Amino acid sequence: MTETTQAELVRADAAMAEQIRSGDGFIAALDQSGGSTPKALKLYGIEEDAYSSEAEMFSLVHQMRARIIKSPAFNGEKVIGAILFERTMDGDIDGVPTAEYLWKETKVVPFLKVDKGLKDEADGVKLMKAMPDLDALCERAVKKGIFGTKMRSVVDEANPVGIKAIVDQQFEVGMQILSHGLMPILEPEVTITIADKAEAEDLLRDEILAHLDALPTGVEVMLKLSIPEKVNQYKALVDHPAVMKVVALSGGYERLDANARLSKQTGMIASFSRALTEGLSAQQPEAEFDATLAETIDGIYQASVAG
Repeated sequence: MTETTQAELVRADAAMAEQIRSGDGFIAALDQSGGSTPKALKLYGIEEDAYSSEAEMFSLVHQMRARIIKSPAFNGEKVIGAILFERTMDGDIDGVPTAEYLWKETKVVPFLKVDKGLKDEADGVKLMKAMPDLDALCERAVKKGIFGTKMRSVVDEANPVGIKAIVDQQFEVGMQILSHGLMPILEPEVTITIADKAEAEDLLRDEILAHLDALPTGVEVMLKLSIPEKVNQYKALVDHPAVMKVVALSGGYERLDANARLSKQTGMIASFSRALTEGLSAQQPEAEFDATLAETIDGIYQASVAG
């Protein structure tokens, strides 16, 4: 890497941080992985018989993501960031590496999904699988112009032992990611259908706060959390000096419901995946596709800034 390139990265990193910290808008989650890609494609109007290999499947989903990113409404005015799948980062749009295209052409800050899936449930949670190649992936991400990362684990029960374990793991891996100069989005998702969701969110908030309070001065992380049952459940996290931003996942809520719930939360912004692509189809003409996406983006934007 040349000194000029390094200087450019430093300047871009500062500009990206300012956009995430202060910009109005939301983060698009375009990071469907191997397990969720067939479902995402089916919702987009592409059935499983349309492809015969994993490579063809990922090529089709990359085309979907590129179509979204190139749509006129997808820009930094309302979409301040986007989370990419590793194969998307390694791909390109119109001959330009995806992360570079996102920032230079649309002013959208690129993030990368880094987790490798979930372990089996224990103590009411699903921890992340081991990531032995994480350091190498982070090094590649930095060279590609990625600003931050995202990693997901799941809470299925208000179990204090499990929730402590899930937060411990998220922060431990987050510190490893920070050592590469990347901003980690910690995502301990609470399943929206569990009976004790509110109790789980109380435990989760308190455990996260304890970890945030223990961070060295000046260290920041981001958080991606399920939209909570209680209004402003996570306000203490939003206001914490060690938190750059708190974003919300739609978690299975229909978009209108997710927007309505999110709009009541002060300081939380959206980071929706399925809710972002709801209503989009491979069969739509460009004008219809762009209009549908523009309406979706505006609705999610309004919910993100309402609080």
